[in-house]
Amino acid sequence: MAKQTINIGTTANDGTGDQLRAAFDKVNDNFTELYTDDAGDVGSITATAPIARDQATGAVTISLNDAGVTLAKMQNVAANSLLVRNANSSGVLTEKALTDTQILIGDGTGMTAAALSGDVTMANTGAVTIANDAVEQAMIADDAVGADQLASSAVVTASIVDDNVTQAKIADDAVGADQLASNAVVTASITDDNVTHDKLENRYTASVTISGTSGATAVDWSAGTIFRMNSAITGGIEFDFTNYKKGQVITIHNLTGAYTITLDSDAGTSETFNKVGGVDYDGSTTNVLQVECIDDSANAIFNYVIATYASDTTP
Repeated sequence: MAKQTINIGTTANDGTGDQLRAAFDKVNDNFTELYTDDAGDVGSITATAPIARDQATGAVTISLNDAGVTLAKMQNVAANSLLVRNANSSGVLTEKALTDTQILIGDGTGMTAAALSGDVTMANTGAVTIANDAVEQAMIADDAVGADQLASSAVVTASIVDDNVTQAKIADDAVGADQLASNAVVTASITDDNVTHDKLENRYTASVTISGTSGATAVDWSAGTIFRMNSAITGGIEFDFTNYKKGQVITIHNLTGAYTITLDSDAGTSETFNKVGGVDYDGSTTNVLQVECIDDSANAIFNYVIATYASDTTP
């Protein structure tokens, strides 16, 4: 039905308008149209998105299409700010401003703008920096530290658990004199038949010349095992033994000269010299004296034998 319009006349009370009954009849018709619309009139509404009409029920719906609200339609916010909804805001968005290096952090009830602090900081480029000495042992995963992560000279003695350096970890020829502790090489450490003549100390291998020809003459047993008189005795001579070891034997040869030979030592309390055999020193020819230390304590004991000798290839 088209809208019913009441004719109110040209001027007041000029008798040209609708009569009162006719006027209210039009009013009733207009109200009836509104309350009893048969959807046919709704069909006359031109509906384009986002407006939709239901011709069967007469319902008119205004809805938003997907992506229907553009950025231009949204409310402006302050620079460097975000719109967030806190848990107690009843759906109302509020602005949160972010200053340099800040991030947005939620605690379940609201949002807070804050910068990372403490052991970890973050630059405005997103780069994260961990403070020195901040990474503790519990923060490092098992097997995470390898050779590439260790600095040069980083592993010191205290870093190695006792008894954990195995033979396979030691390079060939890596252990020298400086690496061996005192008394580190014991009998079991030496392979059989590997102590050569050159490895023995001088007291067992060296030859020493005695220059003295009379009076007190030192014979240091640590200096050698063979002692050769440089020349004939020119007066009574006393051989003073020092640094002797039990079981050690020395030989003094090229002894000649018609003077008395006496033996002595630096033993702390006393010394005993035992002559083996019945041959005496013969100053008219060349002699050899051989002495063995039986006891190197403060009460030293020596056995000795003396004999003449001459060059002879047919013993």
